[in-house]
Amino acid sequence: MAPAPQPPLSPADPALQVIAMHGWAGDGSHWQPWQEAFSARGWRWQSGERGYGERAPAQPDWQGGDRRVVIAHSMGAHLLNALQPQVLASAEAVVLLASFGRFVPPGSEGRAVRAALDGMGAALADPTSARAMLRRFLSEAAAPDPVEAMAPGPVDGPLTAEGLERLRADLELLGQTDGLPEAFPKNVPVLIVEAGADRIVGPTARGLLREALPAAEVLEMAGAGHALLQAPLLEPVLAWLVRQERP
Repeated sequence: MAPAPQPPLSPADPALQVIAMHGWAGDGSHWQPWQEAFSARGWRWQSGERGYGERAPAQPDWQGGDRRVVIAHSMGAHLLNALQPQVLASAEAVVLLASFGRFVPPGSEGRAVRAALDGMGAALADPTSARAMLRRFLSEAAAPDPVEAMAPGPVDGPLTAEGLERLRADLELLGQTDGLPEAFPKNVPVLIVEAGADRIVGPTARGLLREALPAAEVLEMAGAGHALLQAPLLEPVLAWLVRQERP
């Protein structure tokens, strides 16, 4: 998720604190460009960390009275709901990047998705098959950009039994999602960023998220893949955050 050049800092910018959560098979290092840009504005940034790879699990919490913003990629909001529901529930604005409420669509489309999830789960039985599966998954997440454009992540280091178990448990959670996370905050501003060429979150799942959040603003990134590697995201996200008032 490479950001565009950031807008200049304005004295009128609100005081913000951000908790960001990566998606399945990712880690918090992918947020580094975002953290640098937000910190340059004097905004506080914390990255949640599931601990799939070499990075230790981290579950940050809100600090002080600055406006609380959650930024979540893919299933990040569902991970926060499972790990830190109080963080998600008390957010005052939410940005959802290539996300969803229900991942497995209803009907025949959903049966195909569930079969794919079952195959991915079976591949997590040992590090060798897990690594091969994760590389295929990341290639699909990066597309239409090359997978080499993605920052290093858990798949590039040792895959431990603990990390594989977390991946398995979260894959099971992914298959069980059937709507917005239970702790999703009510009546707060929401920005949905859709990846138009997303091969992971399909059009049906994207449409269901829009239906679940009819008041949300939607930013469409035509041609962008699930990882949003080349999408010019940072400037519009920052501008949207500046415009929001506290609920």
